[in-house]
Amino acid sequence: MEEVLIITGGSKGIGKGIVDAYLKNQVRVFSIARTLNPELSKTGVTQIELDLTETDKVEEGLLKIFDLLEPAKISKITFINNAGSLGKIGPLEKLDLATITKTINLNTTVPFLCSAIFVAQTKEWKAKRTIINISSGAALKPYFGWSVYCSTKAAINMLTQTLAIEQADVENGVRVLAIAPGVVDTDMQAEIRQSNQDDFKDVERFVALKKDGGLNDAASVGAKIFEMDQDENTASGSILRVEGK
Repeated sequence: MEEVLIITGGSKGIGKGIVDAYLKNQVRVFSIARTLNPELSKTGVTQIELDLTETDKVEEGLLKIFDLLEPAKISKITFINNAGSLGKIGPLEKLDLATITKTINLNTTVPFLCSAIFVAQTKEWKAKRTIINISSGAALKPYFGWSVYCSTKAAINMLTQTLAIEQADVENGVRVLAIAPGVVDTDMQAEIRQSNQDDFKDVERFVALKKDGGLNDAASVGAKIFEMDQDENTASGSILRVEGK
């Protein structure tokens, strides 16, 4: 029997940290991302190259993975909705409409679609099934200039809770968790620190976090997310957070 991870955005950043943690624990990994990572190919990760903002292609990409799986040989399968984007930082009226749409699609529409497909495709499986949605502290706290990001992450928290309710009375129902990874040292954080203060009033706080060594690293965050996935005592629908340094 084997354990399986399917993750969106597994080629870099937090996603790469998660993939590395699961690989260390002998989990078979599938990553769906816009760009492929040659390093992951060497480790046996099956990579599906897909721009997830093209939402009409999401189902086809996921079904390619399910075609490679043998349910009877799988003891546990986890789907992690990790891919996401800040989009453009700035007051809502300054954002171009195409960017708003693209960011909402990636951060919210795609996790809804993937979760729906995952539940439907695995409903007859005997394996333990889990969906982990990568959330953010921004789901709970509004930031000037982050209207789209905060709102889409808040939607992810509510998806977690509502889907957990729907699966509660299903035999071998899917466990659903949302995990905020904290402030992690990734390309997204570098982008945040380059913001104009007129567009993002909290920019100095994030600059200070980097300067003072207050950022989590992707590897340790990935390891903690794996531990949370393995902890069967955590109730479905829980909104969790990786504690910072």
